[in-house]
Amino acid sequence: MQEIEYQFREEDLIFYNELQYKNNEDYLKNIKRNRWIYPGIMLLIALFYWSYYGNMEQALYISFMALLWLFVTPWVIKWQMKHKVLESYTEQEKNNMFGEYRLFIDPKDPNFLQERSPSGKNKIEWKEMLRVDYEKNQVHLVLDTGIAMIIPTETVSKGNLEKFARQVEQLIEKHD
Repeated sequence: MQEIEYQFREEDLIFYNELQYKNNEDYLKNIKRNRWIYPGIMLLIALFYWSYYGNMEQALYISFMALLWLFVTPWVIKWQMKHKVLESYTEQEKNNMFGEYRLFIDPKDPNFLQERSPSGKNKIEWKEMLRVDYEKNQVHLVLDTGIAMIIPTETVSKGNLEKFARQVEQLIEKHD
């Protein structure tokens, strides 16, 4: 019987959502706009104040604000994203989500991936699984409903994650 045990934490969920946001076109546009366009406009205004009015003090103030905007805004956007993700779950959902997980493939019932989690026991049919994604520090088992089972590599306490993921890939291909 192939199995793994791991701990799923809040920071693992946030890391997964950051990966999803980095592939989102609107999020990338927002970062670009706040990181380069707005500070660039502010620097042009500062240049105008310095060259047209000769007001070096005002130009330095606007330049300082542009640089502050350049470096602080991406951090603020990530912080807002983190809180938005965490606020989208109730306390009960968080209690059912975070904690110790056990995934295993039972030779007696090989048509399912079995899961024991804080929310209880579940069986997932192989035909419901689309693929296995390998990301930095995480493995994602992507289901056809759009949900991903996130396995953080650093919290695996039992089993070999690489072997397990390869076997899951083989069983997904077999049941396609």
